[in-house]
Amino acid sequence: MNFTMNTFKTKPNTSIYKLLFVICLFMSSISFAQNAKATEKAGVLSFETEEIDYGTINQNDNGVKTFKFTNTGAAPIVITHVKTSCGCTVPTYSKTPILAGETGEIEIKYDTNRIGAFTKTITIVSNASEPSKIIKIKGNIHKKDM
Repeated sequence: MNFTMNTFKTKPNTSIYKLLFVICLFMSSISFAQNAKATEKAGVLSFETEEIDYGTINQNDNGVKTFKFTNTGAAPIVITHVKTSCGCTVPTYSKTPILAGETGEIEIKYDTNRIGAFTKTITIVSNASEPSKIIKIKGNIHKKDM
């Protein structure tokens, strides 16, 4: 038997690479299709306003304001958590599902004992199409004249 170097040279099999590429492309398209369907059926938090300005108020005045929203999506929304940027801001909200088309409220109580300008953020965590939504409050507190 006479073997030469050319006997062992083989042409790379590119068909396996083509097959892998097609499989990856197919799997990616399935993933994108599932994400699109999930977004179409998600609830949407639509706020009347995303920022409330208290204006200038006196120290120890009422610090309660209400953010109103509507679920404009196709699925119920459950608010799982509302985080504030400061302990001086306390949220109150419903933990029951907000059905498509229904309205809801998030009440914010700001501690007006603190003097000076303020800007605070409130982060709403839910199963909505935008799972983390930030709303804001701002204002200025003057020292109350005695």
